Amino acid sequence: MIHDVDESLRSLIRLRMESETAVEIVFDAPTRDWASRRNAPTVDLYLYDIREDADRRQVGQIERRSDDGRRIAGWGSPPRWFKLSYLLTAWTQRPEDEHRLLSMLLAAFLAQDGIPVEALAGSLSGAGSPIAYTVALPPPKDRALSDTWSALGGELKPSLDLVVTAPFDLGRFDEAGPPVAEPLHIGLIDKTVERGDAAYDPPRMIRRFDRRGAASTSRPELP
Repeated sequence: MIHDVDESLRSLIRLRMESETAVEIVFDAPTRDWASRRNAPTVDLYLYDIREDADRRQVGQIERRSDDGRRIAGWGSPPRWFKLSYLLTAWTQRPEDEHRLLSMLLAAFLAQDGIPVEALAGSLSGAGSPIAYTVALPPPKDRALSDTWSALGGELKPSLDLVVTAPFDLGRFDEAGPPVAEPLHIGLIDKTVERGDAAYDPPRMIRRFDRRGAASTSRPELP
């Protein structure tokens, strides 16, 4: 799931910043040694924190439908949701160019509140709706970006904090049985009548339902 979020973010940036074809998009740790080797305009999305969104945890099983949505394909465990925190930075030869790239990134992520469906990759492509994120919000109280920079051994520079909330499919799935092909028959039983030396319970009428749900009623032939 994590690599699918990476590729989805890459697609989103390419989609929203089409004019910046020379800009590289990487997911490296922005250490001092890494920064010294940069020789091209670069946007770095460093994943520095992964936490479960416990408020979205579900119990039990959820229904999974067929591709056409017309029948139940089975039941499976609900996905678990995780918050992936990225440190977004821009790297060029001049601070002015870095600020321009950061401004373009901010505009790209503020255009929507989630990664659009057309940019989703891998396991996320079947989500059917955008994957939510927040950008440039204050980090939680137990986490400071300055501490992240200190741990990396790099110099503090302007950055955007991007938090993507994505589902993780547990892969537990029980497939449903084949759909019923025969029509449904409902019989109404009349009072018992004596036929010879054995009791026989003839149905008063039979109602049949075809695959489209249309009903028809008929009287059965007595044996």
